[in-house]
Order: sequence, then structure tokens, then C-alpha cells
Amino acid sequence: MLSSDELALLEAIRESGSLSRAAARLGKAPSTISHAARQLEGRFDALLFDRRRYRLQLTPAGQLLAQEAARLTLDVARLTQRVKQVAGGWEDRLRIVSDEIIEFDTLLPVVRSFQALGSGVSLRFGHEVLAGTWEALREGRADLVIGATNEPPAIPKLRWHELGVMEWVFAVSPRHPLAKVAEPLERETIAAHCAIVVADSSRRVDARGYGVLGGQATLAVATMRAKILAQRDGLGVGWLPRARVAALLKRGELLEKRTADPREPNTLYAAWSGEHEGRALKWWVEQIRQPRLAERLVRGIDSFA
Repeated sequence: MLSSDELALLEAIRESGSLSRAAARLGKAPSTISHAARQLEGRFDALLFDRRRYRLQLTPAGQLLAQEAARLTLDVARLTQRVKQVAGGWEDRLRIVSDEIIEFDTLLPVVRSFQALGSGVSLRFGHEVLAGTWEALREGRADLVIGATNEPPAIPKLRWHELGVMEWVFAVSPRHPLAKVAEPLERETIAAHCAIVVADSSRRVDARGYGVLGGQATLAVATMRAKILAQRDGLGVGWLPRARVAALLKRGELLEKRTADPREPNTLYAAWSGEHEGRALKWWVEQIRQPRLAERLVRGIDSFA
């Protein structure tokens, strides 16, 4: 590892092409710079400076060292900034995992506001589905989860906030056989048709799913948007967030069907660990507690409008 003085010496000689100019730039005597240059060559046991020409040049070995020195200088500066950042109460990074049911578009204004703070905290976003969202928090892969469903599980020092309630609609394509079946649809009638589901991302064996009846065939997709498209195309049936398919229902591209066993609304949660609450996490929690943002997160954006 080069010292800061050695890094500065290499940069000064590389940019000035002269020991005297490098000395002036560094505020040192030329003899001191010359001695330091020879010491650096002795340390690496390599010829780093070509002294045969009027203009002092770096040898290929010297060029490599100078390039790496520049990179190291930048790394040291970044490290210094990160140390000051953490010492000031900000995290080095904040990992935010949203349930796939939350559309990232709704978080963009919050991300923009956070970046305007100039905190230096790196944000890392990911998404999970159903039990996988809580699991990310439990296993330390997330500092904050947004849009988790079902009751908060038993996690040490877990803290949470209710975002709101998401309403569901059982919807089918006008071309699907269930479109012409009399309402309310019975369980046996629904079970005879393929259910479109968003696959639970939990790594555990007890991964779960919503709206699937015993023995019912399923088509698992990765996102809620894919589920909506599959149902619009008549590939299967299932429950969809009412607000996100309002336009498709209005245009008749999806039909709402009453069922004998209606689905209860889901409460969505934001959750985090109270063990390590830095300034970035506290800021995000404060934003998420705002009723207007919580409502926008729960309703989502009707991208089919």
C-alpha cells in the first residue's frame, strides 16, 4: 500500500513531467522529490522514471503504478467520505425490499427526495413475494421491507407500520369459460380452471400462495403485471388488486365475477429492525408514515389506463 505522500508524488511527476515542477507543486525541494523518487524505485525494485530525456517520463512500470495510484487515491477519498458519513450517523448503504405487489414507480419520488439530501448512502432495492418479503427481513437481507402482507411474524426487535388495506377483485377474461357462468361462482366451479398466481419467493418449504383451491391447476408467474396480462389473455383466473385493473374492468377487457367465498382485503405493512436505526432508515420510515404516500403505495398505479 502506498502512502499518501507517495501517491501525491507519482501524480505530480506524471502530470508535470519534471522533478522541479513536481517539487513546486508539492511545496518541497527538488532534492527531496528526487530522493523520494529513488526510494520509491528501490521499494519496488523497478525503474519507474525515464531520466534520459529532457522531459521526465514514466516507464511502463511507472505508468502502471501511476494508474493504480490514481485509482487508490480515489478509493481513499471515497473511504474517507464513507467513514465521515457513518460517523455522522448515516448508514453506508440501505437495503430496501418491497413486496412485488408494490410498484416501484410509486417509490420514485421518495428516492428523488432522498438523493437530494446528499447523504452519500447507497440505496439497494430488491423485491420478494409473499413470505419471501418477511423472510428477507428475518434473514438480514433487508433493512426495510415495504408492502409485506399478513400479520408480522416473530422477529426480534421487529418494528412495523400499517400502510393500509388493499382491495381485491376476482377477474376473468371475457373469452374465459367462467365469464358466462352464473354468479356467485362456487369453489368447485373455480377449482376446475387454472389459477394464475405470483410465485412465493420464500426459500423455505412452507412457501404459500393466495387464492388457490385444493387440487387446482396453477400457472405461476414472477410479477403481478404478468398475472394481470395472463388473466386478460384468458390463460387462467384469480384475484387481482382492484385499483390496478380499474381501467381493464371499465373497458371490459376483464370481467369482475362475484364468488361464494369473497377474499378479504389484505393489510400491507412496512417493517424494519429496531436494532440498527441509522439516519437513512429513520428518514425512510418517516416518509412511509405519511398518509398520502402510504395510500399511493397501497393503491398502486393503473398502468393499463
